[in-house]
Amino acid sequence: MEARVSIIGLGVKDLRSANKFYEECFGWEKLPSSNDNISFFQLNGCLLSLYPVDKLAEDAGISAQGSGFKGFSLAFNTRSKAEVDDIIEDLNSKGVEIVKWPEEVFWGGYSSYIADMDGHLWEIAYNPFMKIDANGNVSTDV
Repeated sequence: MEARVSIIGLGVKDLRSANKFYEECFGWEKLPSSNDNISFFQLNGCLLSLYPVDKLAEDAGISAQGSGFKGFSLAFNTRSKAEVDDIIEDLNSKGVEIVKWPEEVFWGGYSSYIADMDGHLWEIAYNPFMKIDANGNVSTDV
C-alpha cells in the first residue's frame, strides 16, 4: 500500500452549515463535483469531503451515536508564528470557536486549536522542524 491519503472524510450534522464554515471561515472553494449530499474541497494532494454523519456511519456499518473527543485532529501548518496569530485572529473575528489560543508548545513549535461546526479539531501550527513547499506540502527534511 502506498503511503498517501486520498480523501479525508468528515461526518457533519448539517452539510449546509459545514459548507458555509469551510467556505466563509477558511476561504476554501467547494469543487464542482459537490452536490446536495456531499461536498469536496481540494487540498494539496488530497480531498476533504463533508458528508452527513449518519450517512457516513451507515456507510461504515457503525452507529452514529457518540460524543466527546474524537481521538484525532487535523493540522494546518504555517510558515511562521506570525501566520498562526494572523489566521487565529481572522477566524476569531468570524466567530470560530478557539479551543486553545496560540502558544509556545513543549515540542518547540507554536500552536493553537480551533473547532469546526461539528467539533472537529484543527491545529493551526508553526513547526520549525518542518518545511512547507510552494504547493503547501510539508516535509520533515529540513
